[in-house]
Amino acid sequence: MYQQATQAYQQSANTSASADPRALEAEALMKAAARLSVLQREWDTVSREERNETLIFNRTLWTIFVTEATASHSELPLELQNNIANLALFMFNRTMEMMGGAEPEALETMISINKSLAAGLRGQKANI
Repeated sequence: MYQQATQAYQQSANTSASADPRALEAEALMKAAARLSVLQREWDTVSREERNETLIFNRTLWTIFVTEATASHSELPLELQNNIANLALFMFNRTMEMMGGAEPEALETMISINKSLAAGLRGQKANI
């Protein structure tokens, strides 16, 4: 699953090579937020496998973000690196809660974080 998400992210980057990397990251976050929103709405009608696939997609995206943000070559300020790491940790923990049977309303915070971060990457005010 990690490999699939990475390949999808890379393919998107390759097809938009001239695009701003921040715009690509924002697009990936919005895609994850959209998938989580659909999952939340259709929680009772989707299989456990489909739930987990969507949750793992989001977790994989956050794994990529936190890995890049905290890498030794990262030029991000330490405070921002720590903030991203804390958000990723929240996402990882919430993902486990959702896989363990939490109510679909618990997805709302994950969706909001993805949308807010995407808006910030686009230089927009979050509209959630």
